[in-house]
Amino acid sequence: MTVTEPRHATVTMTYREAVREGIRDAIASDDRVFLMGEDVGRYGGCYAVSKGLFDEFGDERIRDTPLSESGFVGAGIGAALGGMRPIVEVMTVNFALLALDQIVNTAALYLHMSGGQFNVPIVIRMVTGAGRQLGAQHSHSLEGWFAHVPGLKVVAPATIEDARWMLASALVDPDPVIIFEHAALYGSSGEVSADSGPVDINSARIRRRGDDVSIITHGGSLAKALTAADELDALGISTEVLDLRSLRPLDTAAILDTVAHTHRLVIVDEGWKSVGLSAEILARVSEDALWELDAPVMRVCAVEVPIPYAMHMEQAALPQVADIVAAVHKVLDR
Repeated sequence: MTVTEPRHATVTMTYREAVREGIRDAIASDDRVFLMGEDVGRYGGCYAVSKGLFDEFGDERIRDTPLSESGFVGAGIGAALGGMRPIVEVMTVNFALLALDQIVNTAALYLHMSGGQFNVPIVIRMVTGAGRQLGAQHSHSLEGWFAHVPGLKVVAPATIEDARWMLASALVDPDPVIIFEHAALYGSSGEVSADSGPVDINSARIRRRGDDVSIITHGGSLAKALTAADELDALGISTEVLDLRSLRPLDTAAILDTVAHTHRLVIVDEGWKSVGLSAEILARVSEDALWELDAPVMRVCAVEVPIPYAMHMEQAALPQVADIVAAVHKVLDR
């Protein structure tokens, strides 16, 4: 007797729509949840993520703020301490530097400084990444900076499903969660299972199985890694791709498992190489899986310059599919 697996209904949507649906669900299902940030109301958000939500929920739930990251992030922290579940949108990670004191010295430390008495259940959504000719002050990938800080949880949805459901998991976390959304992903589309639900925001996930080499990446670089894996497969090279998803905490077990499986590793990170996220992954592999490696680890990162405006220079500064393929060939000594 042949058993046929049931087919699950799917819905096709863009990354932008997936984030919007996550916000809509959260606000509709919990009176404590509201969205605040620059231009998130009538304008619909600089990336059109919140388009239509102001008309649906009104200005009490979709709140436009002044152009003051320190001010409105601080207000979000106060709301969280007061029992609300704020979703604070920061237009770009570069602008979050204006709120570092609020995020690092207050949100991340309050539970510790209060002797465990006060949690700060705030979700801060930040746009990250380059590739859109917006200049250096709108284009950097600073996820590693925030992933360095105890007291914060840092996640990076790279798929439509994660964009749709990570927010729900973040909102039930009692502590601050930062969600990094790569701007280049907003227009991408894919399928989401109609019966899917909140996802685990502490675990990495294998996006492609392979045997010869592992690629570890996250966020906007996942699509490039998967494209590189397709090209390598045509050459007879079987590539495993691990999507980190959570940058703090890092899923060290998943990282070590994929290295133990393929024995070769390429790390792809749109951030800078020096003192960055790729260096932390490499350090953990060196500490706990050095003897599993059959070749030195390669890292494919952004060139260590401010991200240029000119398109050809911007593309040259960022990790590209050809760079990933070349790194794989090098670890395979081909």
